Amino acid sequence: MSTAHGARARARIEVTAAIKDEARRQLAAEGAARLSLRAVARELGMVSSALYRYFPSRDDLLTALIIDAYDSLGESAESAHEGARDAAAGPFEQWIAVCEAVRRWALDHPHEYALIYGSPVPGYTAPDVTVPAAARVGLLLIGITRDAHHGPGLARPSLPAGLRPEAERMAADLAPDLPPEVVTALVAAWAQLYGLVGFELFGQFNRVVEDREKFFRHAAEQLARGVGLVPGPV
Repeated sequence: MSTAHGARARARIEVTAAIKDEARRQLAAEGAARLSLRAVARELGMVSSALYRYFPSRDDLLTALIIDAYDSLGESAESAHEGARDAAAGPFEQWIAVCEAVRRWALDHPHEYALIYGSPVPGYTAPDVTVPAAARVGLLLIGITRDAHHGPGLARPSLPAGLRPEAERMAADLAPDLPPEVVTALVAAWAQLYGLVGFELFGQFNRVVEDREKFFRHAAEQLARGVGLVPGPV
């Protein structure tokens, strides 16, 4: 790579980062629905035509921000999981560590959390390119449950007979090596985890839950038990 080409590549990385940073500032101030490429360009002292060389449309910029948010959340959860494993924690405790990392990330990045788990942005549909990043936490929880299933074992949850065909379909798609009743519980736990975080972040727990950290841990433990994870010895 020539020196000039390397300098251009570095400059592009720096400008892209600056555009994203300004866009995140606008998300915090105005919300995703009012994100404007022209406004971002104006704040950065760029002409709009120059910015379009980095992000051809508002949707392209939104997609980049969404992927960054999912990846940041996934990295936080994966780091917490690695720390729990390094401390020789079992699957139950690893699950709690991941859930608590999701909550901490959301509290530290409320506007980015709102972007990925808040109200849909009018006129925007997230493309398939966002799926790998969005799946990171879910795949991590599946992996923890899989390790328990193939290791210390699971307390298999119950499953209504009428739900079994759907449970078997979900298991075939998401985790064929796990029992269908476990996969059904995993999908429910995944939704409830983000519901708990969203309720706290968006104010639904105001005047309802005071000690939110302890409440969340208890709820995360209940989710772990719901998928069949068993606490390890204390």
